[in-house]
Amino acid sequence: MSNLPFSATTPIHIGSVGLIAKDGEKLSSFYRNLLGLEELSNDGSTRILGTRQRPLLTITEDKNAAIAPRERAGLFHTAFLFKDRVDLSRWVGHVAEKRIRISGASDHNVSEAFYLDDPEGNGIEVYTDRDENGWRWNDGLVDMVTKPLDIQNLMALAENADTWISAPDNLVIGHVHLKVGEISAAETFWTEKVGLKTVAYYGDKAVFLSSGGYHHHIAANIWGSAGAGERPEGETGLDFVELVSRNPLSASAFRDPWGTKIQISTN
Repeated sequence: MSNLPFSATTPIHIGSVGLIAKDGEKLSSFYRNLLGLEELSNDGSTRILGTRQRPLLTITEDKNAAIAPRERAGLFHTAFLFKDRVDLSRWVGHVAEKRIRISGASDHNVSEAFYLDDPEGNGIEVYTDRDENGWRWNDGLVDMVTKPLDIQNLMALAENADTWISAPDNLVIGHVHLKVGEISAAETFWTEKVGLKTVAYYGDKAVFLSSGGYHHHIAANIWGSAGAGERPEGETGLDFVELVSRNPLSASAFRDPWGTKIQISTN
């Protein structure tokens, strides 16, 4: 475990994420090209991608699925975490060479992050954490901001590093950010049902929750989904979020108030 990012060493953390796709092969190819993931299995309708150490993404194809509207509750982004800053630097060089469009880049004090969407509109974050010993906490809340990222400083790390080939074995999903209909209901669900702790707010529009002192494993916002109800079946987007827990919860699978399946695995 010592070679894993801090986010994956806490009592509860993210294991993997599932997506429903209209074109499973196109989406699988995108993530393999973007992150260097391997296709671990493929039965023709469900493809599991990951590193040699762990599955990270399950893509289930439903050609008849409707594209979920952006105001629907569901996935805001899946956040893929590199432990080493140099790996993020090498990855930035890779996406520049492949001309993959990045939509944003931010310095959050606790982390450095890049943002983009996959071909079916699912949000993606690719990031690395700063040393957790330098994070600032006040009354149990972590100080996170959004300011411009110094990309030149980051890219300088890759000048003498090996070129990008594939995802490192210790790549993990560090957190999942959700779109919800109501913040207090989301906070109640994740604290009371799952056992996470609230660690930050973004005004009254977003809440951030974690286990074991991480800056966040789950975030939930209403920036474009305020008032959204339960997500209907038969749409693309988020299928499930898998949590890994040291201690079994009362149920191994349940749904959040907006219909997202939460699966629990133990380690």
